[in-house]
Amino acid sequence: MSSIKANGKWLAVVACTVLVAGAAIGWGQVQNNARPHAEARDVRALSAVFREVAKAARPGVVTIETTSKPLQVREGIPDMEDSPFRDFFRNRPEFREFFRRQPQRQMHGMGSGVVIDPKGIILTNRHVVADAQEVTVKFADGREARVSAGDIKTDPRTDIAIVRVKDVGHLDAIPMGNSDQVEVGDWVLAIGSPFGFDLTVTAGIISAKGRGIHKTDREDYIQTDAAINPGNSGGPLLNLDGEVIAINTAISTRSGGYDGVGFAVPINMARWVADQLIAKGEVSRAYLGVKIGPVEGTLAKVLNVPSGQGAIVNQVFPGSPAAKAGVQSQDLILDFNGQKVGGTKELQGIVERLDVGKTYSMTLIRDGKRMSLPVTVEAMPKQDSAFARGGEEDNGAANEKPREAVAVDDLGIEISALTPEAAKELKMADAKGVVVSSVKQGSLADEAGLREGMLIERINKQAVTTPEQFKEAMKKVSLLKGIILDVRTPLGTQLMAIRKG
Repeated sequence: MSSIKANGKWLAVVACTVLVAGAAIGWGQVQNNARPHAEARDVRALSAVFREVAKAARPGVVTIETTSKPLQVREGIPDMEDSPFRDFFRNRPEFREFFRRQPQRQMHGMGSGVVIDPKGIILTNRHVVADAQEVTVKFADGREARVSAGDIKTDPRTDIAIVRVKDVGHLDAIPMGNSDQVEVGDWVLAIGSPFGFDLTVTAGIISAKGRGIHKTDREDYIQTDAAINPGNSGGPLLNLDGEVIAINTAISTRSGGYDGVGFAVPINMARWVADQLIAKGEVSRAYLGVKIGPVEGTLAKVLNVPSGQGAIVNQVFPGSPAAKAGVQSQDLILDFNGQKVGGTKELQGIVERLDVGKTYSMTLIRDGKRMSLPVTVEAMPKQDSAFARGGEEDNGAANEKPREAVAVDDLGIEISALTPEAAKELKMADAKGVVVSSVKQGSLADEAGLREGMLIERINKQAVTTPEQFKEAMKKVSLLKGIILDVRTPLGTQLMAIRKG
C-alpha cells in the first residue's frame, strides 16, 4: 500500500497490480505512466462511491443504548455456575448473606439500528432490545428518544425487531434494496456502533449467501468480511447504491471481536418480518409440516435425482398440510408456487410468506417421476418450532443398547426389536421399526452415519418392524444400486443412503 498526492489530497493506492505489470512487460514500456494513472482513477472512483454512500446513510443509522434487569443472585450466590468456587460459596452461609446484601448491578448494552420510516420506525435486532427495561435511541444529529416497552415488537425466529420513536420530528430513512439480487463478491459497507464508537463505517464484500449458524429458527444469512463487532448488531449492510441489503446480526469469532466472518439477515426477510410487526405486533407464517434436508452425494445418486437441487422430504408430520396433500417421504420438492426450490432454506422462505388458507401448486419428483400436487397451507402452530426447523439434521442417538441383537453383516450393524422399554428410553413411544444395537467401525453403515440407538423405520419405502422383516427386506435390494433408509431419532426422521462401491 502506498500514497500519492493528487489534486492536493493524499490518496492510498494499491501498487500490487502496477508492480506485477512492470515485472511482466518492463518499466520501459510504460514510460507514459498511462496505466498507473488509470488505476489511480479507478481507486479514486471507488473511494468516492464509498464516501457518498456513507454520507447519505449516516443520518439514517442510530445508536441504541439499553439498560436491562439486574443480574439475579440465586440464593444469595453470584451467578457462577461454571466457576470452580461454586460449591465453596454455596456451603458458606456467611458468604451467601454477604452477596444477598450487595446491590444488584444493572446490565448496560449498546447496538445499532436503521430508520426505515421517516415517521419514527427503526429496524434492529431482537437481541439488541429484548428484555431491556430502558431503551434510548440516539440519532446522528444529536437528538435522543426514550422508548417504552410497548413500542418494541420482536420476532424470535429471525432475531428481528422494530422500535417506534415518538416526538422526534422527521427522520431520514435509508432506502431498502433487494437482497435476492446481491452476489458473492459485491462490495458492501457496514455502519453501526462497534464498541460504542457510533456511526463507524467499514467496507468489505459479500463472502457467501444462505448461511446457517444455529442461532435462530429461520436462518438464511448473508456472510460478509466487512468489519462487524459487538455494537454493530442491528445496523445496516449497504450496497454501493446506498440501499440496505441486510441487517448485521452476528459474528464468528475466537477473540470476541472481528475475525473477518460476519452474518447479516437479508433485508427481504427482515422487511417482511418488520411489516407484520408494524401492522399487528407479531409474525404469522404458513407451514407445510415436513422435515426436509439437502440432496447431495450418495443420497442423490441412489435416488437418481439432481444433486444440490430442491429439498428432500425426510418426514411428513401427521395432520399437517403436507400430509393432507399426499406428500411422502423421499419426495424431492423442486418448485413451489412457481418458485424454484434451490435448497431447504429456499423452500422455507417461500412457504412461510404464503397466504394461509390458500392452495398452491408444488412440483416434485417421486420414484423418478415428475408430478404436481395442490397444497393448502395453514398457519404454523405457535407452540411448535419443529416445523420451522424442518431443515435441521440430527446425528445424535440414545446410549441405551437394546438386547437380543441380530447381525446384518452386509451393512456392518446389529439390530433388535423396539420393545416398549426401549421406545421409552429412546423417546420414541409412538414409533415402529428396528433399533440399531451396534455399528461396526469402518462398515458401510458407519460411513453412512448410522449410530447406536437410531431407529430404522423403512428400507426403500418398505416398512420394517422386526429384525426378521429387516433381513427379508435386505434380500430384495441391491447395495450396488444403493438403498435408502428412513432413520428416526428423538428429533425426527432423516434419510440415509448406503451404497457399495
